[in-house]
Amino acid sequence: MSGSLSYHSGLAAEEQVMLHYEREGRAVSEHRWRGKYGGEIDLIAREGDTLIFIEVKKSRSHARAAERLSQRQMRRICVSVEEYLMRHPAPANCNRKVRFDLALVNEIGEIKVLENAYFGM
Repeated sequence: MSGSLSYHSGLAAEEQVMLHYEREGRAVSEHRWRGKYGGEIDLIAREGDTLIFIEVKKSRSHARAAERLSQRQMRRICVSVEEYLMRHPAPANCNRKVRFDLALVNEIGEIKVLENAYFGM
């Protein structure tokens, strides 16, 4: 896939996943949040007191999409999540939880979400 086509395909997949979370009653508060240290979080959603950090991957199949998440990228995501949490501390009366989801989108637009995917944090 060419760079521009891949970029726009990724944006469309993120939009699909954002709508998927919102249909399930999870408010998406951030899209493509960028930290100061070069990392990016595709989507950040809320479910009660839980912050959900979502990485979106698109490919021909869900399995191929999952393979596209590298160890290096997981480390950058973790750094960005730590930065986000430092910039947005929980209120004193909030027992905030954090969850990492991996949202996989195949070539026909089907979404498979792996909740509580572990990113090594």
